[in-house]
Amino acid sequence: MNLRRQLLLVSLLLLSLPWAGCQFVREMEGAMREGQTQSLQATAQAVATVLGTQESLLYPNADRRSVATNEQRTIYAFPTQQPVIVDGYDDGWETIKSRRFSAAPDSQLQVTYKAQTRGAYLFLMLNVKDPASDFQRGQPTEINGDRLILRLWKNSTLNEYAITARGPGKVVAQAGSGGTGRFDPANIYGYWQDAVDGYTLELQIPLHYTDGRLGFYAVNELGDGEETDTAGNISPDDLEPPPWLIYRPEALQALLAPFSQHGSHIQIVDNNSWQTADIATGEHGAQAEQNTFWLLQLLYRSILSQTALETRPTPTRPGKLAGEEIRSALSGNTASKQYRDPAYRTRTVQSVAAPIIDEEGILGAVIVRQSGEAYLSLTDKAFSRLLSYSLSAMAIAALGLLGYASLLSWRIRKLSHAANNAINADGRVTENFPRSTARDEIGELSRHYAKLLGRVREYNDYLRTLSRKLSHELRTPIAVIQSSLDNFEQSGDETAERRVYLQRAREGLGRLQRILNAMSEANRLEESIRNNTPNELDLVPLITELFAVYRGIYPQYQLSLDIQDTCAPVTGVADLLVQALDKLMENAASFCREEGDITLRLRRQESSWNLSLSNSGPTLPQGLRDRLFDPMVSLRKEQTGDVHLGLGLHIVSLISDFHGGQVTADNLPDESGVIISLRLPVKT
Repeated sequence: MNLRRQLLLVSLLLLSLPWAGCQFVREMEGAMREGQTQSLQATAQAVATVLGTQESLLYPNADRRSVATNEQRTIYAFPTQQPVIVDGYDDGWETIKSRRFSAAPDSQLQVTYKAQTRGAYLFLMLNVKDPASDFQRGQPTEINGDRLILRLWKNSTLNEYAITARGPGKVVAQAGSGGTGRFDPANIYGYWQDAVDGYTLELQIPLHYTDGRLGFYAVNELGDGEETDTAGNISPDDLEPPPWLIYRPEALQALLAPFSQHGSHIQIVDNNSWQTADIATGEHGAQAEQNTFWLLQLLYRSILSQTALETRPTPTRPGKLAGEEIRSALSGNTASKQYRDPAYRTRTVQSVAAPIIDEEGILGAVIVRQSGEAYLSLTDKAFSRLLSYSLSAMAIAALGLLGYASLLSWRIRKLSHAANNAINADGRVTENFPRSTARDEIGELSRHYAKLLGRVREYNDYLRTLSRKLSHELRTPIAVIQSSLDNFEQSGDETAERRVYLQRAREGLGRLQRILNAMSEANRLEESIRNNTPNELDLVPLITELFAVYRGIYPQYQLSLDIQDTCAPVTGVADLLVQALDKLMENAASFCREEGDITLRLRRQESSWNLSLSNSGPTLPQGLRDRLFDPMVSLRKEQTGDVHLGLGLHIVSLISDFHGGQVTADNLPDESGVIISLRLPVKT
């Protein structure tokens, strides 16, 4: 990563400025939300205070407050604002969830109902699944065939009505066999329509007939009126008061109207969480939202969004409300809860619930909800201004840093280019390295580089001429010695002392010659390795053939070969690998005692071949393991007459690097000797 990019990354620290501003805006938003919660609490408590003195608005039938409701049998009627045409079809009905009652498990009779209220009337839509429908027979006053039985309750008196039909069309109730039937049955009427698997029945019932209770069951005659199946929220033998009918009284709705504010949503529940009132106005903050650019709004709400909020819990039954704040209010405590608006990903809804209390205890709860959009729109504007100022400051700072980074980058790139060209292709240090006059760190680095390269150039010049100087100095004495020895041999004197001197002279001459050869080898070493071209080869036959040669060269040692694979493909130069093995074998033999063990192994290790050579003998000193493959490093202390410039293992290291491998040296686990491992990549 170049310097400009690094400084640009450093400039990102300027983001702490808008972050700090965002934290301030968040604190401001939190204070505004707290104010919103207090306002909603005041509204909820005011409504609760009014309703605490008017029990009849929540409970048209006062018994419902003290008598527990059976959720499975209770009927909840949703209010509707549009006219209901009673024709046996549910085209004009609100989208509300229906409930189903079934007969005995072995019966196919099922009743599905929906209920809604409008004005002073209750409307029922019943879908009866009855594969064998049977209409009324005989006189119109006779109650037989498939029918619907209604049971109403008024002033502790049971009233039963039967709905029968002689065919599809309008139907009118008639007094049933149970109860008194004190109300005019003609006011209970509806439409009977045939369906694919039964029939539908839509009814209109005056609400004051029910007194907050309603029971019904459908009757399916199985034959001649003797056997019947029934399905509904009551049974024919159930003479107890019918289940509760819960709806939203219009008087209670009218009472809430003065408390409604633009953007608020007020709901009332009884002590069993049944909703008895609901009034809502338009969504507040829609106009304010249009004044804020949508991208800035999304950015703000994504950065400053609070922890993940839960969505309002789904009630167990249609007509019921659920929530932590509602449960708290029904236990006598005012509570608030913030939810995520399911219709908008970035919006929240604040909900406050207050208990409705009278002298006898808790009547129910008031729930007031309001969207947080009204307050978010204000913080949106503050954030947009803060963001514009922060981005302007960041842009100015970033441009300044970019310009300064460009200047530094140009100077460093110029210095890097000069350093790269300081040594030419043949390894000579050039003399034109620029010296900067700047008084900063880069200028000082340039001057130090120039001074360092000057010293390197002088040292390299010395090293380049050393071999030539030594060769020149040594060749003349060698020539003199050679000619003297030749003359000495031709003189014919064969005394023992003469032969000793002659042998010593020839040994010294041979040693001088080996020194020259070793120095020449060191001078050409790296260049000779780089000039080779790698080819595909197999290590197994190569090592096997070499090992047979080593057995003949080193008969005084116990040599062993351990190869388990039949093929070991690599990419390399066979001559160089042979040279590396020769150096390793020569090194192992020079340190191994006679009759000692020398083992050559080849193993596959993941993606490389591990070629190792171990020998018994002295171990490696601890401080020399990392330097063993450096040039001019040798552990030999004996004067064997051979020339050892410390290049053998260095050559192995160069050959390993050329093949993309790695060479390491370590002591054997039992400290009985040394193992040198050469790892070569497997050809893929």
